[in-house]
Amino acid sequence: MKNSLRQLVSFTAALLIVALLPSAEARTKFKSPQELRQEYLQRVTQTSGTAEPVFTGSLWVPDGRLTYMASDYKASRVNDSIIIQVVQQTTSSASGGTDAQRTFDTSSAVTALPGRLKVGGINPLFAANSSNKLKGQGQISSASRLQTSLSGQVISVLPNGNLVVEAQREVLLNHERETATVRGVVRPGDVSPNNVVLSTSLANLEIELKGKGVVSDATRPPNVIMRSLQWIFGF
Repeated sequence: MKNSLRQLVSFTAALLIVALLPSAEARTKFKSPQELRQEYLQRVTQTSGTAEPVFTGSLWVPDGRLTYMASDYKASRVNDSIIIQVVQQTTSSASGGTDAQRTFDTSSAVTALPGRLKVGGINPLFAANSSNKLKGQGQISSASRLQTSLSGQVISVLPNGNLVVEAQREVLLNHERETATVRGVVRPGDVSPNNVVLSTSLANLEIELKGKGVVSDATRPPNVIMRSLQWIFGF
């Protein structure tokens, strides 16, 4: 009997693995950096407005090289290098408490009967009481901090003159690969003379940190197949 039950469970687990394997592979398929960049450019371009009209025949060209002769040497055109200094700190906390109490008492009695009948034997006729008390307290707090500097490029110039910047860094250390990607939209005036822009000055900021290797494999939650097996066998 035990062998039959074990075979039935094993067969069911095998069918479940075969059924979930295609969906698990499709779910773990990530988009390439080029696809993510194109999606980001489409989003920011849709909200940037229309370009200013360009008049031909003029000696003055707004985006010409002679335009920036007296300006600082900093990023202003596509493929120009720029340094993004990421300084992000988030702190949140919340607390709440509940204290409620309710008491209910009721009684009923006969005060008198006709003649010489006494009421002591039937009183109290009805009596009931109840009480309810609730007291709870909760508190939650979270904090995150990220500080780093990345060298990136201007990947697009919006019609209103704002720069779309992107920086990516990949580090391979002790069989652990860590990738950091930062994207955002910055005004040319927010770029310092040293060609540095703070992450707090970037609009539509996207920061992505991904890790792959020994440490990330140990801390990553199990996939859907392993979770299904753990649920079936009761681990």
